[in-house]
Amino acid sequence: MKIALVSPYDFSSPGGVLTHINALSKEFRARGHDLRVIAPCSADGDSPPYLIKASGSVLAVPYGGAIARISLSPRIYRRVARILRQEQFDVIHLHEPLSPVLSWIVLRHISLSPESLVVGTFHAYQESSKSYAWGKLFFQRFINRLDGRIAVSEAARDYVARYFPGEYLIIPNGIDTQRFGGSNVCPLEPYMDGKLNVLFVGRLERRKGFEFLLRAFARVQAVLPETRLLVVGAFSPEDAEPYRALSRELKLKHVLFVGPVSDQELPRYYRSAHLFCAPSIGFESFGLVLLEAMAAGVPVIASDIRGYRAVLGNEQAGALVPPENAPALARTITQLLQNPLQREIMVQQGHALAEKYKWSQIAERILQYYHRLRVRRQSALDINVDEWEVEHAHG
Repeated sequence: MKIALVSPYDFSSPGGVLTHINALSKEFRARGHDLRVIAPCSADGDSPPYLIKASGSVLAVPYGGAIARISLSPRIYRRVARILRQEQFDVIHLHEPLSPVLSWIVLRHISLSPESLVVGTFHAYQESSKSYAWGKLFFQRFINRLDGRIAVSEAARDYVARYFPGEYLIIPNGIDTQRFGGSNVCPLEPYMDGKLNVLFVGRLERRKGFEFLLRAFARVQAVLPETRLLVVGAFSPEDAEPYRALSRELKLKHVLFVGPVSDQELPRYYRSAHLFCAPSIGFESFGLVLLEAMAAGVPVIASDIRGYRAVLGNEQAGALVPPENAPALARTITQLLQNPLQREIMVQQGHALAEKYKWSQIAERILQYYHRLRVRRQSALDINVDEWEVEHAHG
């Protein structure tokens, strides 16, 4: 099949949606499908041959409780029309089909590719959305152009279905277990110096709850002074400065703001950690970073929010703590750092849980869904033809 995966977000900026799209594209290409990714991309260097660059102009704008890097270039309109007219994809799969503006334009022009199956995956989760509520009529036009709808979790499904009811299939994010847990992934030598390493991976946005981790860390270091905090993610020095200031105010030691790391380095940071901590306060539909940590063999502590609960549930692979509660987070971190046996039990449980989310299995489920939707569409066409013939036979 000729498949297009569409992302409204900057292809050169790491994030959960991009991770999902890159993993799917790898799996689809491995199965022999003709795969393209349509996305804005601000990077000037070489891009993968399967990327169709919708625009090079990208802006960082507040959206959905985060900062989204999207393109608002008016040139996208004609470029998308040309792409759809020329390529004639079998499947056009939009990720975040209601996010501005590339997804909107693809759906606006979808009639230019009349044979394409149109699928949308919904990743986001919030408690509510003013934009969905106020713009319901506007967004409903786009929803109606989808042949199928996927949500990555129950939280993501319930969020979008509150405003746009319908049939949603839950297919979660996946994990490349070999990338994070392979025998060739080695810890980083500078961090193997006897200190206990706690790892945070993510942007330094308020919703990620990093402030509460820093406040918890002050309590942890009062008991275990040789504990180090590694802070990895797609953030700038300017993003980090308020947290550096808080770290100084709390008189913390051994807090390293690493910043962005390469795809090759990230698994090594996980492997260097004794604990992984995800202190988000909300707006998480699914805990992809939790799966990465578990695949790498790292015990997980996460906020007890819906998106993370969906991954850990009643499993013994991780510990859930109340969000925005630094004392509770500190107690759990301290307890696990002092208990290697408990950490080892969590590692074994985490490995088993991560295996259930292998990308090969997730990709196969999505391909099967494409097939079901194609059969359903064909059946509907056959019925319409039959009804037309009956009507004209009696006409």
